[in-house]
Amino acid sequence: MIFNKNTAKKTAEVLLQINAIKLSPKEPFTWASGWKSPIYCDNRIVLSFPPIRNYIRETMANHIEKQYGKPDVIAGVATGAIGIGMLVAQYLDLPFIYVRPDAKGHGRKNQIEGFIESGQNVVVVEDLISTGKSSLNAVKALKEANINVKGMVAIFTYGFDVAAENFKKEGIMLQTLSNYDNLLEQALDTNYISQKELETLSEWNTNPSEWNAV
Repeated sequence: MIFNKNTAKKTAEVLLQINAIKLSPKEPFTWASGWKSPIYCDNRIVLSFPPIRNYIRETMANHIEKQYGKPDVIAGVATGAIGIGMLVAQYLDLPFIYVRPDAKGHGRKNQIEGFIESGQNVVVVEDLISTGKSSLNAVKALKEANINVKGMVAIFTYGFDVAAENFKKEGIMLQTLSNYDNLLEQALDTNYISQKELETLSEWNTNPSEWNAV
């Protein structure tokens, strides 16, 4: 679920401007999973552009406060959302923690890094949602530490059905600044893609694991 249409379009616009998102239906990318994809998203690039990272930080923080009030803590999902999560926490004047994919194999063997107390309320910040598995892995770690997860916010989601199913199954509300549908709409409006390319990109999103470039 996006926060609102205006935010979704504006966020898509700035992500395309700085090449945090690239659309290449004719020369698709290969993801780590082996999937062929006409889109590649690396929202960490946002951190290198102060005006845009400030926009993302403030927009996300304002929506968090509107939706949840002020939680006790902001949590980022390592590694992609550590930077933006910390910026959001700073803007809201809240403590920040981050969650590793797995517990460290040495030292204190933490999976959750930073200080948080049992029973506190947290909103989780993510940079990108694909299937949602890694994001929900962080939620699981927080819940096992008796932390109350109010919800998750992310910069962008591909909008896969499997992600919606995974979040519904775990009972976690996910809200994003933008999503795939609004990205394509913005890209078409600004002539970043053609109508034919829009059709190809839409086709990929319905069955990404089986899609082959045209």
